Amino acid sequence: MTEQETDDMSAARELVSFRVSGQKYCVDIMSVREIRGWTPATPIPHAPPFVRGVINLRGAVLPIVDLAARLGLDATEPTARHAIIVVQVEHQLVGVLVESVSDILSIGGQSVQPTPEVASEAENGFVRGVIAMEEEMIRYIDLVKVMPPTRSKAA
Repeated sequence: MTEQETDDMSAARELVSFRVSGQKYCVDIMSVREIRGWTPATPIPHAPPFVRGVINLRGAVLPIVDLAARLGLDATEPTARHAIIVVQVEHQLVGVLVESVSDILSIGGQSVQPTPEVASEAENGFVRGVIAMEEEMIRYIDLVKVMPPTRSKAA
């Protein structure tokens, strides 16, 4: 972990927690733009399996990523109870499909612990750390690493 990452991890923050495949995850609230109910997505040919497609968000095309599939878990079969968390990842808005949004967590600086070395490579790559809260372990997702890289535009 770099010094910048250590400084980032030690700062107090608010996180939005949610469930994916029955497990609890969270993201920084500053990345969240809105939370909406499930809207069926229009598939995109040749998209990666974790990209459900796109939806119309007030005139903008919003890609929808199935977070379960992206994390290597079973793909989600969305129902009206599922949610889409619209997040800003670098310069792009992306919808993240989750089972449900739980709550907003306020955590102190040292609450985020490093991901254990025994975690899979995929988990280590996508998870910034783990937060122990009461009876649950909550994984803190690094959205930049979860989202597919954007194609650079030809000059």
